[in-house]
Amino acid sequence: MAEAWVAHPVDRRLGSRQLAALLTGTAGEHPGYRALAHAVRALLLDGRIPLRTRLPAERELAAALSVSRATVTAAYDALREGGFARSRRGAGTWTELPEGRRPSSVAAFPVFPVGDDVLDLAVAAPGAPEAELTAALAGASAMLAEHAPTPGYHPYGIPELRAAVAERFTRRGLPTLPDQILITTGAQHALSLTLSLLGGPGDRILVENPSYPNALDAIRGAGLRAVPVPVTDDGWESGLVESSLRQAAPRIAYLVPDFQNPTGSLMPREQRVRVLETARATGTWLLIDETIADIALDGPPPAPFASLAPPGAGEQVVTVGSLSKTHWGGLRIGWVRAGSRLITELATKRVPSDMATPVIEQLVALHLLRDMDDVLRERLPRLRAQRDALAASLARYLPEWRWRLPPGGLSLWVDLGRPVASALARAALAHGVRIEGGSRFGADPGTHEHRLRVPYTLAPELSEQAAVRLAAASAGDLRPTNDTAGRRPWMA
Repeated sequence: MAEAWVAHPVDRRLGSRQLAALLTGTAGEHPGYRALAHAVRALLLDGRIPLRTRLPAERELAAALSVSRATVTAAYDALREGGFARSRRGAGTWTELPEGRRPSSVAAFPVFPVGDDVLDLAVAAPGAPEAELTAALAGASAMLAEHAPTPGYHPYGIPELRAAVAERFTRRGLPTLPDQILITTGAQHALSLTLSLLGGPGDRILVENPSYPNALDAIRGAGLRAVPVPVTDDGWESGLVESSLRQAAPRIAYLVPDFQNPTGSLMPREQRVRVLETARATGTWLLIDETIADIALDGPPPAPFASLAPPGAGEQVVTVGSLSKTHWGGLRIGWVRAGSRLITELATKRVPSDMATPVIEQLVALHLLRDMDDVLRERLPRLRAQRDALAASLARYLPEWRWRLPPGGLSLWVDLGRPVASALARAALAHGVRIEGGSRFGADPGTHEHRLRVPYTLAPELSEQAAVRLAAASAGDLRPTNDTAGRRPWMA
């Protein structure tokens, strides 16, 4: 069923000094009105200024930028004329997108290309480790005799797998008991279940911008009000997550601090500590997505986020993870790590809609988890080589594109230099490459249209083929499009 884009009320404010700090790096020290308007527009489309944010009063911004009030007035006029701002007497001026950039509908089901010649760069997930999966299936079959006489319903997960997940958290530096673990049917199930328990329609949730599309869809589906904070090529802007927590006091904060999807950024340890301390002060639940935490390509994997929590704050951290990125998405095994009381509440809540995760899949996961370090020792060097090969191919065939080489994760977050990502995705499909534009990752629909997520999950020779096809698609007539989010297919 189609879903119309709905404008939400203004619920964010941007101070004059904060906006001036963002603008001085893009519009110059003393910008003219055109440069000022262009800089605000660029920051908005890059997600660094959220939609529905009240801009500073003209006099205040003029003072902060050391320009005339007339310059700011003319810039705001230009933004309004372009559809990037709206004003109402007595209410101020706030950001928005032109009518054509707002998503008009949501596809009920994705339409996947068919044919062996299509290279899929829309899914950032590796194939299964065949030898290890075969061995795990054999091991699971041998254990079936122990479980077959039972009813097979385990809302918490089978005890052996809960213990194995808890033991891995403990080895990573976060002491964990089995009763702090809930086994779920994938990380998406873990995320949706946790959101439904901790939040309700109208509650605020802090989210990164850009972020994982399926998580954003779950947040919208739960009726939560997103409070976006930007993640740039340099990571999380210093102090912005903490200040947003203090100002908005959201019920939940959803963060991907480990090789963030899609940017690949790794949150510094000191910033994690500040976020934990601030969340404790504001009473905010921290929902930490560790699905990609083990895909560390240029150094050791980070310690669990919750391991840095000060005394008394650990109970506010809920961690979700899965085997989808380290092993195989087709297995559909995930987990939640939280306080034992919350785990009981989550297990109770899941039963009406999802009684339990299948036992056979859990037994397979148990064997894979026990040999996880061996899998990673083989998988990480291969992913590192695929990352470097993709970067080299893109640099050769598309030298105008820019990106930061991420220290981990599964994809490059590419800056195209112009807002044509949706048009490029359509053209690429005609050249045999399935890929999604950056607007799919925006917490605010219609932003990040100059970005493209390019996974490095293909073999190097296929990555080069993809780069050649993308270059051919890019060489066509790619006019900046206003249809940036009308089609929102499933992604990983």
